[in-house]
Amino acid sequence: MSDRPANALRGEAEIVIGGARLILRPSFAALVAAEEELGSLFDLVERAAGGRLLLSEIATLFWHVASERPEHLTREQLGEGMITLGLAGVTPALKILLKQILSGGDA
Repeated sequence: MSDRPANALRGEAEIVIGGARLILRPSFAALVAAEEELGSLFDLVERAAGGRLLLSEIATLFWHVASERPEHLTREQLGEGMITLGLAGVTPALKILLKQILSGGDA
């Protein structure tokens, strides 16, 4: 878990799960790992734009791009924390990540 805030200019986002602030950093390695599990990132973005992105896909993307993840945090806990936040709570971070995936930049 990082002490510094997310840098939106670098495509980073943050989300608080169970009191732990996670920095979501869409690095090349993280996005490749996500793509290996989810399939094409272009398809993921298209599903998101069409309102067809699954909660499990969002959790998987967040899992892979979460840098400095606390050792005790499991993927299931991440998903449960997302449910606690609701879609309105996770959407801002998702938008930042999708924008970074589409437009790139200084990540």
